[in-house]
Amino acid sequence: MSKGRSPEPLDFFIWTVEDVGLWLEEINLGSYRQVFEENGVNGEYLESLSMFTTEQILRFIRRCHMKWGDFITLCKELRRIKVACLKGEQEVRKPWWAPSCLSVVFVRVAKRNRQSRVVSLKLEP
Repeated sequence: MSKGRSPEPLDFFIWTVEDVGLWLEEINLGSYRQVFEENGVNGEYLESLSMFTTEQILRFIRRCHMKWGDFITLCKELRRIKVACLKGEQEVRKPWWAPSCLSVVFVRVAKRNRQSRVVSLKLEP
């Protein structure tokens, strides 16, 4: 991801710590940006939040000095991204290196892979 540019929502599970910070700014939780960076919260970590136990969630909230309502907002925004991915509402862009003759194939495969990724997140115990 490039610095200063908003991260792609469909790629949230590969976001860097900096990408998470940019996203926090977008969803009006920018006050947590520094503490998330200090705790190394990246996309993979955000992805795993849905599988946290109550104790792990409370530990995360305390460590990041989050208000309960802000944590709920964080979870709602993550869910919104996942649902949009499942519905195919998020745009998939071909990478700069992909030849134009393969762009249609690339986008189709990328959508299918990303939807599978989100579905598997939802179905995991």
